[in-house]
Order: sequence, then C-alpha cells, then structure tokens
Amino acid sequence: MDYDRIADLPLTIESVASERHERETSSDFTRVTTEFALSGPTPNGDGTVTGRGEDVTYETEDHDRLAETGLPELTGDYTFESFSKRLTDLDLFPGGAPDREVFRNYRRWGIESAALDLALRQAETDVASVLERSLEPVRFVASTRLGEPPTTDRLEVLCEQVPDLEFKLDPTSEWDADLVTAIDETVGTDSVRILDLKGQYEGTEVDVPADPELYELVLEGFPKAIIEDPALTDETRPLFEDAGVRSRVSWDAPIHGLEDVEALPWEPDWLNIKPSRFGSLESLLETISYCNERGIRLYGGGQFELGVGRGQIQTLASLCYPDSPNDVAPRAYNEPAVGDGLPASPLEPAASVGFRW
Repeated sequence: MDYDRIADLPLTIESVASERHERETSSDFTRVTTEFALSGPTPNGDGTVTGRGEDVTYETEDHDRLAETGLPELTGDYTFESFSKRLTDLDLFPGGAPDREVFRNYRRWGIESAALDLALRQAETDVASVLERSLEPVRFVASTRLGEPPTTDRLEVLCEQVPDLEFKLDPTSEWDADLVTAIDETVGTDSVRILDLKGQYEGTEVDVPADPELYELVLEGFPKAIIEDPALTDETRPLFEDAGVRSRVSWDAPIHGLEDVEALPWEPDWLNIKPSRFGSLESLLETISYCNERGIRLYGGGQFELGVGRGQIQTLASLCYPDSPNDVAPRAYNEPAVGDGLPASPLEPAASVGFRW
C-alpha cells in the first residue's frame, strides 16, 4: 500500500547530471560515490526543480567509468512506477559490468531515489505526507572499527564528545577477552548495541572467516547485543541453536528483497535495512511492510554515503524505525579524526519538500 501511494506520481525529467564525491573514512579506505541530479519543470512551468540521489557502489573504477560514459537516456515524461520499470530494462553500467552484481542495485537506487525526490518536488510535497506518516527523532549508533591491533582508543575519544553514545562494532579474529573487558570498562557492554560479524560477505576486503571461538566470545561478552551476519558452519551453527540466541541475530548482506528474507535459515527477529541493497523503492517498501506485519524489528544501515544519500537513509529511519539502533549517524562520525561538536542521538527530523533530510 505504501508503494501504491507513490507509484502514480507524475515525473518529468529534462536533464541528468552527476557529481563525483571522494573522502577518506574512519575505516581506513577512500570512499567514492556519485550523486545524480535529475531536473525537470516546476509545477507551474516557470522554472526548474532538481531531485538528487546517490550511487554508493564501492569500486572507484565503476564511478570513473560512469563519469566517462554517462548514463543511458533517462529524459521524458513518466509516472514514478513507469520510470522504475524503465530502469529495470536499462544497463546502468554501460562502461562494463560491475565487480559485484549487487552494485547494479546500488546504482539503480541512486537513480530511483533521485527520481522520487524529483517527483515529490514536482508535486510540491514530501515523502512523509505522501506515505501519511510522521517524521520522528532518530536514534543512532556510531559504527566504528577498533583498528589493528584493536584498541578502545577511538571509543574513548567518541565518548568524551558524546557521553551516552551507543555503538556498532565489527569483531575480528584479533579480539580477545582482555579487549572485551576494556570495552566494558570504557563504554559498558550495554552500550554496544550491534556486533557485525561480517560472516556473509565473500570476496571483499571486509570478509571475516567463521570463527567459533570469536562468536562464543562476543555472544557471552555482550549478552544484550544484536549479532549481525554470522556465518553458519558446522562449527558455528551449534552456538545458534538456542532460541534466545537466535532472537539476537540480525541479517544484512544477504537481504536484497523479500525473497531473501523468506529464504533465511529461520524467521528473524531483526533485520538491517540498507535501501541501496534493494535497488527499487517497490522492493524496499514491500519488505518493510512484510516485516512490520510479522513483528520483525528493523534498523537502518549506512554505506558511507558522502552526499544526499545519508539524509535519505535518515529520512527512512525517521519514518519507519526511528527507535531502533540505526547505523545512520551523521557523516561527521565517519571522519578519520574525531572532531568537536558531534551531534548526539537522537537526531531531530528536518522536514523538507521531496525526499531529503
């Protein structure tokens, strides 16, 4: 029903532009994204209005090729739904296939979110009004790695800035009982809301092999934390046979649509929702509705967005799961050096026309 409220919005695109963003991150890599700008006439026809979205594909080469080739022709008159169907038929990587197929969804989401922003602006309305929901303050966690070798140094600095901050951490094979104790002494284990085991990634720089000793360490050391993306192997599966442990498990990397939710090894209690993984707004809203009907709790996830995409995932969190431990902290939290004046959770909503924060 949510998608039906948006599907028939008229959309006119007269021009398409893109801008490349680049920035160093707190996770020791250079992030590159591309921001799309779709422009069309204002409702009265006497000016131009622009909708924006962000492609969060991780490979820099894919963004460089896009800058060289541009996108297929997108101008014309549509409804939002007919534009979305057009994207299904287009190759959005004309310079060559992406390194990973999921990147096709990332780029599609960047374009489709820009189209949503434009359609709403041309209708002189905003996404909350169309969906008949209210924008609520958004709770967020700070997602950070602890370095190599892992220490609590960054946690200490962040807590000096924001004393009640909560965290999402990425355990690695270098973690041990002493580190768990140090985290407890620094921020308290209850402040660690999510532990991302990254066991569902394959062939990426962030893969973490299944390690039953690591899994047991964090399950016992952080008894209230959500456990995200464990790898279920013959060695690790016994740790998740207990219903109480299963109720703490969340999934992220495998989730690209409703079929992936239904294919999980058990019906989850938690899911991490990253809109870019879904590609289309219809798939995203269908999955959110399915989870709401079944009492599956959701929280938003980020992809190191550098432009408008960060505000858009904050908007979705505000509309759909504001009280969850959302991994949608303001961009300042992803800077390599912790600066002064970091915003505290929750984020107050910033209502605006279109699909923006």
